[in-house]
Amino acid sequence: MSVAFTREEDYEAQAADLPDRPISPHPNLVTASGLAQIEAELAAARTAYAAAQAQGDVSADRTAMARATRDLRYWSARRATAQLTEPTGDPDLVQFGRTVEFEREDGRRQAFRIVGEDEADPAKGSVSYVSPLARALMGKAVGDTALVNGAEVEIVAVR
Repeated sequence: MSVAFTREEDYEAQAADLPDRPISPHPNLVTASGLAQIEAELAAARTAYAAAQAQGDVSADRTAMARATRDLRYWSARRATAQLTEPTGDPDLVQFGRTVEFEREDGRRQAFRIVGEDEADPAKGSVSYVSPLARALMGKAVGDTALVNGAEVEIVAVR
């Protein structure tokens, strides 16, 4: 069938059937700032849902309602399962919530804060605790080495 003979509503109906955002099977560990971020996202999702409902004629824009409903389900689930986690014990030990600085074999230094999955943003200096980098560094202390991407790194600071 020619595309010229399809109805716009058909495309809209397909767009309205958005799949749910995948929820990680890992525990939902969060820092205090991560919990605040989840709460802000949940508030935004509630606002978007209310706005989509207020438009009245849902058939006019089903995608807005579908997106708002999907995001509301996701952020509600993430808030319900959030486990506020703070670092404890030895301050020189790489743990969830701490920033670890390490030196690569070529002399470059990098620092990342180990955080929850929803708050991770490597471009801004944070990685998820389930990332390969974080898993390689967790439990190590200043002076220890770890294998990251096939290369050895030395931990130079933990904050």
